[in-house]
Amino acid sequence: MPAVGHEAPGESLEETVCRVCGQDDGTLLRDGYGVPLYVICDCCGIESGLGDDHLSKVRETRGYWVADGARWDVPSRRPENWDLLEQLSHIPAEWR
Repeated sequence: MPAVGHEAPGESLEETVCRVCGQDDGTLLRDGYGVPLYVICDCCGIESGLGDDHLSKVRETRGYWVADGARWDVPSRRPENWDLLEQLSHIPAEWR
């Protein structure tokens, strides 16, 4: 992902996939300029823009979340056939 302000012409930096857990319910987490919208992920509980802006912090947070049982922050939003490994596979490559 290019740095903010260095995107290719016409390239949107919108993000809907949580950098920590890979949850993608379509909620916009970062706008077209890559600016965080400070939305809390229903799955892992991370807030976009707070703790998900550095790869080392994202990896650390993911490790703690998985080690603690990958519990949902809002359990009622967990899909019936939820698969942790499938969801983690949706994390953008630059945040793995």
